[in-house]
Amino acid sequence: MTQQIRIGLFGTGRIGQVHAMSVAAIEDAELAWVCDPFVEGAERTAAEYGGKVSTDPAEVFASGEVDAVIIAAPTATHVDLIDAAIDAGVPVLCEKPIDLDLERVDRLRAKAAAATVPIVLGFNRRFDRHFAELHRRVSAGEIGTLEQVLITSRDPAEPPAGYLASSGGIFRDMTIHDLDMARFFVPDIVEVTARGANTFSATARELGDFDSAVVTLRGAGDELVVITNSRHAAYGYDQRFEVFGSEGLLQVGNQTDTLVRHWGAGAVEALEPYQNFFLQRYAEAYRLEVVEFLMAVRGEPSRSPGFEDGRAALVLADAADRSARTGGSVTVDLSR
Repeated sequence: MTQQIRIGLFGTGRIGQVHAMSVAAIEDAELAWVCDPFVEGAERTAAEYGGKVSTDPAEVFASGEVDAVIIAAPTATHVDLIDAAIDAGVPVLCEKPIDLDLERVDRLRAKAAAATVPIVLGFNRRFDRHFAELHRRVSAGEIGTLEQVLITSRDPAEPPAGYLASSGGIFRDMTIHDLDMARFFVPDIVEVTARGANTFSATARELGDFDSAVVTLRGAGDELVVITNSRHAAYGYDQRFEVFGSEGLLQVGNQTDTLVRHWGAGAVEALEPYQNFFLQRYAEAYRLEVVEFLMAVRGEPSRSPGFEDGRAALVLADAADRSARTGGSVTVDLSR
């Protein structure tokens, strides 16, 4: 392997651009190949960040010019691209979810477990410095025995109808990030209870989806996790996290672009609006996610979530969807 880690990027949409920027910002990494069936997107990305252009993943793997790949292509391509990376002996970072169909994921499971290269899932919120510090302090015992976790995640505005139609639904698309974060703190979830609602989105209703959801998870040690989701929030991107234990409580609040506050006749301690998009809130986390992945590529200890973490999040998302549609709780066994 060369000293400079050569990255192949599959997919040049919004998330692909984020990963291209992250690679460009890392000193010991370079974008070697950019692959997208829409060649114009690949050409634009390569012109800005470097790398050769292809429309064929097989060409990238056969080139011998990539030390690792990042999969930011549409979800339906993830399983096949992970499979190809394993065959080529190339480490892979794949965006969530592995797939929308658990059966497809399970058909790859044994091969992924036997792989000799790292397979990393793109749950970037684990690397947000605020949430990482929260996790460190919980692990250090600062609040005693963990008893409750409260996660709030609301988007600033509903996605376009075309995105919603192919997203897999709110639980597999949006809540899945929060389900992974729940497992970051409470790894062994045994029960899922969810309720979905249609409070504002005619599009979600027409698609048989929900625009709002509340999920309660129960851990093997009777820990409780409550996740609150909405596809819109008038005040910006709402990302809050609270952990409660036998000896205290820790919180992470929302972020603004600056810490300036205003006092006047109409309000006191007024803050700027919250950051309004996930690319603002989690830009650093995306970069640190790639940094951690490259540690695994070099054979160094890494905190990156793996294939089994991606599978577990999908199992929980499927259980939440089933619970919301049947009105009952769903028992899960993530060890199986």
